[in-house]
Amino acid sequence: MQVKFNAFSLSHKTAPVQIRELISLDDQAIHSIHLKLKEIFNLSEVLILSTCNRTEVYYSHEETINEEIIKLIGLEKGISDVENYLEYFELFQNDLAAIEHLFRVSVGLEAQVVGDIQIANQVKRAYQTSVDLDMAGPFLHRLMHTVFFTNKRVVQETAFRDGAASLSYATIELIETITSNTYQPRILLIGLGEIGEDVAKNMVYLPDSKVMISNRTISKSEAIAAEMGFEVIPFENVEEAIDEADVIVSSIQRNEPFITKELISQYNIQSYKLLVDLSVPRSIETSVEEVPGVILYNVDNIRSKASEALDNRLASIPQVENIITEAIRDFQDWKKEMMVSPTINKLKQSLEQIRLEELSRYMKNASEEEYAVMDKITKSMMQKVLKVPVIQLKNACRRDEAEEMIEIISDIFDLDRVKTDKN
Repeated sequence: MQVKFNAFSLSHKTAPVQIRELISLDDQAIHSIHLKLKEIFNLSEVLILSTCNRTEVYYSHEETINEEIIKLIGLEKGISDVENYLEYFELFQNDLAAIEHLFRVSVGLEAQVVGDIQIANQVKRAYQTSVDLDMAGPFLHRLMHTVFFTNKRVVQETAFRDGAASLSYATIELIETITSNTYQPRILLIGLGEIGEDVAKNMVYLPDSKVMISNRTISKSEAIAAEMGFEVIPFENVEEAIDEADVIVSSIQRNEPFITKELISQYNIQSYKLLVDLSVPRSIETSVEEVPGVILYNVDNIRSKASEALDNRLASIPQVENIITEAIRDFQDWKKEMMVSPTINKLKQSLEQIRLEELSRYMKNASEEEYAVMDKITKSMMQKVLKVPVIQLKNACRRDEAEEMIEIISDIFDLDRVKTDKN
């Protein structure tokens, strides 16, 4: 039975965040599921991708076992009724659909923010896990390296990754630009709602910064700080932290400004203080700009930059899809050639066996020099005999006629009697 490449996905397009959180897999769970898939289903090629926006499994197997793997995930997560969540999963039950989905996810076409570069790195880490656990065979190796090369082409040939297309990442890009000449800039993030938390997670792109976070609910601050390595500032001490910080990002919800001109005027600003207001309604008084050294950006300033970048990315999508189509076509050609590879090997072994038998029969009394000459001549003859059927097999692959050609050549040369040499 022919091995098929399958996949299933639970993502922001198919499931709300509370379901995605429930199914999400940490590194330990991914490691455990890999090993169980090898043990229970004898799988040798598996890729498991789990991020805040998606949990996906790609695998090679003779049968489609999506539901069985989803139930295994349920057991790993302690979800006894995981079958009730099957409706949230998107299933890809043929090679081409699964392969195309992996390409689209990897380049960022399926990301919540189109073109998000983080997903490419997450896919690389998922692949590395498969390699480390010896769960990547020739098919997956070739597929993933084709995906990585495609990503490189997208970066080099299109504007799909240009600019910051999300509000949170545009904020990070702004901070990076303004603090570029500051050694270990001190950044204070106030408020950890949806936007604030997203900004916090993107702070990984500012590795030289000292990041402080403050939230009314300190437990949330502590959870994020533990994950990201940030310093927690109790909310009642936030004004002292504002004084220390070079950059203050505010995303708290209030009916009136939290950071006022009066408050900022109390501080001795040595060179600059960047204030970024991501709140709606605004939490930073616009008049703070009147204080010497203060730079203020609000959510509209940043969103306009993000929208411009997003427009450029959207305009690049047709070009990106063309690159993916080319890559998949090349990969499919390789995959089809892999299909005929066992037949080619059997044909080579069959002809080599005939050659050696005939040499043994007619060259018993030949000298070493005579044997060497005949060995060279017969090898050359076999290579010429092989050339035509090998070319025909490869051409048949491109015409999707490989199975018929395999059958014809197997019958002509009686290849069913030939055992493939595994050494």
